[in-house]
Amino acid sequence: MTNHLHKNDLPANVHFGDVVAIDTETLGLNPMRDRLCVVQLSDGNGDAHLVQFDGDDYSAPNLRTMLADETILKLFHFARFDLAVLKYNLHVMPQNIYCTRTASKLSRTYTDNHGLKVLCEEILGIDISKKQQSSYWGIEELTEKQIDYAANDVLHLHQLYGELNLRLEREGRLQLALGVMEFLPTRAELDLSGWDGDIFAH
Repeated sequence: MTNHLHKNDLPANVHFGDVVAIDTETLGLNPMRDRLCVVQLSDGNGDAHLVQFDGDDYSAPNLRTMLADETILKLFHFARFDLAVLKYNLHVMPQNIYCTRTASKLSRTYTDNHGLKVLCEEILGIDISKKQQSSYWGIEELTEKQIDYAANDVLHLHQLYGELNLRLEREGRLQLALGVMEFLPTRAELDLSGWDGDIFAH
């Protein structure tokens, strides 16, 4: 496993194939207030690429091109937040989305715990650390612990995608899940527009 750190954009020669896992690190949970610091990506083969932003330059043409490519399936865990962050900062709303948290909620109805750490432990038998989750991501030079933490948030999403799809199919909920995920970019747009409640409520 190798972690590659890049500044402000992906190199032009980095490609992820037809399925890419994506996550973000920010200074908080408000996409319009809290700065995007890192976008991490993986093709599922053990390597992770981290794009660290200095806060002034979000042009990132190579990253934006990849995010805008609707032929690439993009895996997230809690896509609703990451999509809003990416749209607000990079001005691209990714399409063709799969969210492992959403898949977990529709397939693991025996629990209310759908965090990435729990999914990795239960489904994959992998223990990942979340100790750096609340660290300061705006630092000029990321620590090795931060880099490893960020990488772990994308390195296992391909495996979870496969296993959760099997569960969804077994329970007859795969098409339902895919329909919900197709709506996620719109849900993120609603969040950015200030609609934080249930738009379908009476």
